[in-house]
Amino acid sequence: MTELKPVEQGRDPEAVSRFVEHFAAQLVEAGVPRMPARVFGALLASDTGTLTSAELGEQLKISPAAVSGAVRYLAQVHLVSREREPGSRRERYRVHSQQWYEALTSREAVIKRWEDALRTGVITLGADTPAGGRLAETLAFFEFIETEIAAVMERWRAHRDETFGTD
Repeated sequence: MTELKPVEQGRDPEAVSRFVEHFAAQLVEAGVPRMPARVFGALLASDTGTLTSAELGEQLKISPAAVSGAVRYLAQVHLVSREREPGSRRERYRVHSQQWYEALTSREAVIKRWEDALRTGVITLGADTPAGGRLAETLAFFEFIETEIAAVMERWRAHRDETFGTD
């Protein structure tokens, strides 16, 4: 396991490792690939919210290639970002306090593309056919979700500011 940073030294490294693995298992159950789930858990459990590839590899006992693939996945879904260490070629990987908000709002573009494809499918198949009807219902679902996500995100921002203060 990697040497913990000063603020984290009072913690039981084995208990932290158990948390990371348990949280990762929950993410895997929800469909997140195993390695990205473990890397994300390790970053969340870090007080700084940042770790290098070497620190992640050492802590999780995984190869640099596994770290790289996991970080690539997590960056694509907007759960982590890459940062260069000042004056170094090393990269640090950061999880942000608003990672869930950012990940969910980034899905809006994906939902729009799905809606466009579904509209085309409804037109192509005909809304009065069984397949076209299923596509129309799916389209209505995504249109509903899109509206609801926007409203929920607005309520979340207000709740977060009230609970944790503004950034």
